Amino acid sequence: MCGIVGYIGRRDVAPLLLEGLQRLEYRGYDSAGVVITGKSGDLRTVKAKGRVRDLEARIPKRFAGTTGIAHTRWATHGAPSDENAHPHLDGDSKVAVVHNGIIDNASELRAKLTADGVVFTSETDTEVLAHLIGRSEAETLEKKVSEALRAIEGTYGLAVLHKDFPDRIVAARNGSPVVLGIGEKEMFVASDVAALVAHTRQVVTLADGEMATLKSDDFRTYTTEGSRTTATPTTVEWEAESYDMGGHDTYMHKEIVEQVEAVDRVLRGRIDDRFATVRLGGLNLEPGEARRVRRIKILGCGTSYHAGQIGAQLIEELARIPADAEPASEFRYRDPVVDPDTLYVAVSQSGETYDVLAAVQELKRKGARVLGVVNVVGSAIAREADGGVYVHAGPEVCVVSTKCFTNTVVAFALLALHLGRIRDLSVSDGRRIIEGLRRLPGQIDEILKAESEIKALAKDFATARSMLFIGRVRGYPVAREASLKLKEVSYIHAEAYPASELKHGPLALVEPSMPTVAIVPDDELLEKNRAALEEIKARSGRILAVAHQEQEKADHTIVVPKNEHELDPILMGIPLQLFAYHTALALGRDIDKPRNLAKSVTVE
Repeated sequence: MCGIVGYIGRRDVAPLLLEGLQRLEYRGYDSAGVVITGKSGDLRTVKAKGRVRDLEARIPKRFAGTTGIAHTRWATHGAPSDENAHPHLDGDSKVAVVHNGIIDNASELRAKLTADGVVFTSETDTEVLAHLIGRSEAETLEKKVSEALRAIEGTYGLAVLHKDFPDRIVAARNGSPVVLGIGEKEMFVASDVAALVAHTRQVVTLADGEMATLKSDDFRTYTTEGSRTTATPTTVEWEAESYDMGGHDTYMHKEIVEQVEAVDRVLRGRIDDRFATVRLGGLNLEPGEARRVRRIKILGCGTSYHAGQIGAQLIEELARIPADAEPASEFRYRDPVVDPDTLYVAVSQSGETYDVLAAVQELKRKGARVLGVVNVVGSAIAREADGGVYVHAGPEVCVVSTKCFTNTVVAFALLALHLGRIRDLSVSDGRRIIEGLRRLPGQIDEILKAESEIKALAKDFATARSMLFIGRVRGYPVAREASLKLKEVSYIHAEAYPASELKHGPLALVEPSMPTVAIVPDDELLEKNRAALEEIKARSGRILAVAHQEQEKADHTIVVPKNEHELDPILMGIPLQLFAYHTALALGRDIDKPRNLAKSVTVE
């Protein structure tokens, strides 16, 4: 959530900061601001509620400087407003802070500072940090920041400027990502590599409890206690062009279309035809260890949780290991029993999702073995986990996830096949799944060619105020994810239920104005699913079916190509991504930046 970008070097800083903020807009925000060190040494600040373009319109013509930090804010403490926008300054306007995260003891600190005569100008928790740094009597900016951080409880990713130390930016991280960009006689800091790749692909990712000082020609990293740490730059694999819209009207549409190439990428180099299995060297899990696993628990949030549900089914079907998925946000608060024979899998597109990361850290403290399934190389979860699988979806800029969801499920299919072949899955079944995986890119392309038909259906259903999504077993998590996509991007209320649960309550909702989207694969439950359609039709409900063949009781059927039954959920979700997209388009929604949502949720 939120976005940070900073620069120190020789170039005019304001255009660089604004460009960086624009590349971070996908993270979700409601205000933006920038502060630079002016030629006179004073800190000059401009803030605005709304979009980056609103901030840009307020930047004065004479706003020159070569050092600055900027921020896009997603409101937590205090409503969106100019006053609550970052950066925040101390009382003497010597210190400027941009901050992602939440300070848990902000109210207590604010009360103490107010009693000491400090006057606050915002409702935010971040302003507490600015005053703590400003009031510190430490000799260096690094020590001032470190002293302030020792007084707070909570999470942070932050960057700090100080009028008395104009040659540096100090950054720090605890639970919220901070990335340094290493340039030629210039340095960058950001919360996401998206803000950096247009200028440098050499980056250093700070670890929790780590700080950094950036000067125009150098940087160093150290702990909050002051001990030096080793920072070796790595090369970002994504190009700046990966973040462009590529001729599409929205990032969401671009990323739906990119799934053909994305799925091919996650498969590339991993299939082992000789042994009818796959190579996943990053798991760091020996065959003997894999055979001793008695249960698998998958943890994720939102779309990643739904991908984990499909993953659990794949693991049970192919590896015959009991598996289930659970929201990471709930897992760590219920005092879970951590079993040494259980393998835990943490799922996160960004690799920084706070609830998932916190669950991983809790599991590690209790001695559990944890694998990560993430998209971002070098992310916090990737570093904390014992091993894992990168999903190689490429940058996903739209707030709602499409290609990363699909690639995550494919990655779970690879993991399930790998575990299955180590255990009791036959060579013939291994070859069958491999051939099914190879067919996926072409079948996805076939589905995308039906976009005009799906667009017409979406326009027809866009008048609905609420929709029901149903599916059984393999189809149920597909229904859940499709329901989430529709509500996220179109703001139409949608709920998902197992089709088998219709008679146990949800059937009371069915009427002509309440359409149902039904997932109806050609599998062993086909007739059961058709019976559910009969129940809905008997109550005059409208039905949109996603199926492998036309469904007589449905008003409309989106026909998708058939794969192996274990892999069918991967394909059946894709037309419903297009359905959500075109429904939102028909309603005039802000598709790439839905209200109230953020891409990378790094706070609770």
